[in-house]
Amino acid sequence: MNVKRVLETLKGDYVVIDATGHILGRLSSIVAKRLLNGERIVIVNAEKAVITGNKSAVFDRYKDKYDRGSKEKGPYFPKHPEKIFKRTVRGMLPWSSRRGREAYRRLRVFIGVPEELKDRNFEKVENAMLEKVSKTEKFVSLEEVSRHLGWAK
Repeated sequence: MNVKRVLETLKGDYVVIDATGHILGRLSSIVAKRLLNGERIVIVNAEKAVITGNKSAVFDRYKDKYDRGSKEKGPYFPKHPEKIFKRTVRGMLPWSSRRGREAYRRLRVFIGVPEELKDRNFEKVENAMLEKVSKTEKFVSLEEVSRHLGWAK
């Protein structure tokens, strides 16, 4: 993937958020709201976001989503961590309206940190950090969920 070209499609300044240690749903809802307000957002380390809950229950829920539908007609659910992250954000946007689709186009998600973004300062969202808001010890990373679905890096 040509990261430089992908970032140029954002046309302007953008915020870079490091998803390491963030709860997937909380971060996605905050990102969706900011996208609707017109911000351009780049997420790095998407595979290090976490999903709270019992490991087997989380695996079963995502496996059910992946297996739903038919191979010919869908609905299709992704295996890749960055695509699962984007799909989670998409579910929190008004996808059937023009405003929601335009907001979705202002989001870029990457696995790891691309070379072009190594020198940037990464933003942390305090309201979505696992150690700040969650009291549970039960969580699973998005990378583990993707591997369970069949993603091979």
